[in-house]
Amino acid sequence: MSEDPILSHPNAQQAVAALEAVEALDNAIHQKARLGIMSTLLALGEADFKLLKEALALSDGNLSTHLALLEERGYLTARKEFVRKKPRTTYAPTEAGRSAFHAYLLALERIVRAADAAEARPEETPAPTRPMPSSPQVTGPGRA
Repeated sequence: MSEDPILSHPNAQQAVAALEAVEALDNAIHQKARLGIMSTLLALGEADFKLLKEALALSDGNLSTHLALLEERGYLTARKEFVRKKPRTTYAPTEAGRSAFHAYLLALERIVRAADAAEARPEETPAPTRPMPSSPQVTGPGRA
């Protein structure tokens, strides 16, 4: 039986910690648009569809799809109302959404800490070797 290449590396502990943290990332939040939605909602407390659409540069359909998934997960709530006879939908994070977002951030922090710990131990990580470029031969008139 061969040894696991990750476990035989000097920075195995950091690699395992990073991989475990990656597994802890919530796929519902990890997608770029949904991460933007959750980040915006947690920063602002709530936001309407128009604000999210403009801030995140998403189409109506794309934003609607992402909001629906987050709502299905219980990460946000939608409040529909009419303002001056126009429909307005406002979204706010739920307690479950806040908890999921904070857990997501903690997983990212674990990944960063693992990478930082590995970088802090450069003497244990073999550096890739590259051949030194050879000096160019100077040629010109009168030189062979």
